[in-house]
Amino acid sequence: DENLAVIKDWVTKTDWLEFLAEDEKTISNTSICLNITDPRFTALTESEQRGEIKSICALLEAEEAAFDINAYKAAPAGLRIWGGATVSSEDIKTLLPWIEWAFNEVT
Repeated sequence: DENLAVIKDWVTKTDWLEFLAEDEKTISNTSICLNITDPRFTALTESEQRGEIKSICALLEAEEAAFDINAYKAAPAGLRIWGGATVSSEDIKTLLPWIEWAFNEVT
């Protein structure tokens, strides 16, 4: 729950993404799924969006900031952050600026 709280706080302060789950009651606190809502991103085709996400993930992996955070294949193009008990809130706090950096680099 602490990890989800960190991400919720970040999402409220970030104008280019939101939770995939539209009903707050259905937001997972372990597999935390996010949609990019920036108009530059939403104007792209689904294939282009998936390419952008792949590029964001590749940058994060190259910097060893995050691994395997691409959304599920059946989900809309987005990010999936593991927030389970094996991840500390401090790690989540460290990750979020990296995601912003990668997003800005790609877009």
